[in-house]
This record gives sequence, C-alpha cells and structure tokens, in this order.
Amino acid sequence: MTETTLSYPENREPTAFTQEELGWLPWLEPFPAEQLTERHWAGLVDASRAKSPYFLLLARDPDILQARTKTDKDIFYNTSNGLPRAERELAATATSRSNGCIFCASVHSRFATQFSKRGADVQRLLDEGVDVDIDGRWNAIVAASVTLTDTPIEFGSRQIEALRVAGLGDAEIVDVINGASFFNWANRLMLSLGEPTPPVSS
Repeated sequence: MTETTLSYPENREPTAFTQEELGWLPWLEPFPAEQLTERHWAGLVDASRAKSPYFLLLARDPDILQARTKTDKDIFYNTSNGLPRAERELAATATSRSNGCIFCASVHSRFATQFSKRGADVQRLLDEGVDVDIDGRWNAIVAASVTLTDTPIEFGSRQIEALRVAGLGDAEIVDVINGASFFNWANRLMLSLGEPTPPVSS
C-alpha cells in the first residue's frame, strides 16, 4: 500500500514553546476513521483518540500503537506509588524542551502546571530552557531528564545521586527515568511524522 505524503504550505508552524493547546498536522495520510476495525479500536485504547490525526496515523500499526499507549498510560497515570504526576509531567516537559518538540512540550507543560499549580515555574522552563534554575528538586529532575535525552549512555550514578540528594526515593527515580526515556523516543517519532500548528484559539 502506497502512503500519501501531505504538505501544508499555509501552516504557520509555531517557533516558541508555549502552554497553549496546539494542533498537529501529519505528513502522511492518517488511517481513515470510518475504516477503523475492532483491532484498531483496541490499539487506540481510548476511543477519544480517534479524533487525533496523530493517533490515527499510528493506528496503521494498531498492535504497536496499543503497546505504546499502554506504556504511556502506565508511566504517567499509575501514580499510587513513586513520583507525583506533576513531576512525571515535568520530566516529559524537560525532555521535549531539550528535543525541540514544541507540540509535546505544550501538552506536558499544561499537565505539569495543572498538577503542580506552579505555572510560572513551568513557563520559565519553556522560556529559559533546560538550564533554568527553579529549585533543587525540579533542577535535579530536569537535569536527569536532559542527560537521558541528549546522551542516554551518560546517565549514571552522578544523576542518580543528584536525584537522591534532592529527596527522591528509588521508585521516584525510576519514574523520572521512565518518563524521560519514553518521551525521548516519543518526541523523535512525532518530529519525524508531522508538524505543530498555531494555538487552537488563534
């Protein structure tokens, strides 16, 4: 099957990191929503994701999409133990900021703000970049996430010790690693498949 390559000459792709809700345009034709089968719906996991061109594009391989989505949900929603949701989202935001994924950074910075109630600090991360000085705990999470993003093999005892000094326990450190590692991969996938569009309200 030949995929259709799409182009959007009229799109004004955002160039600044923001907490506003952005749209996203795929460069390949998403799977037609009206042709979704039970296997595709199982792959989407949440029926509401059928409204997203990104997830409809990934639905062309529903088994991989299902594994991806369940991994995503377990990392970010299974918060009975370990890192609070806000700081899982902080790790994803820092990773996305480092990778230059404006769309993912917008999504996860909004969640980081929602769960932490620290919107100004989250915005500083977006505005000033990953070297921003916020506080010891958040600085350690951001630094560990960036190391995992930039050169994963460089992540090691130094970053783990910095997280421990900042007050994180072993389960919380695992959550930082999972959140940053997953989004280091997810950013690259999204960046290779399409482009963000201006804020929905604009």
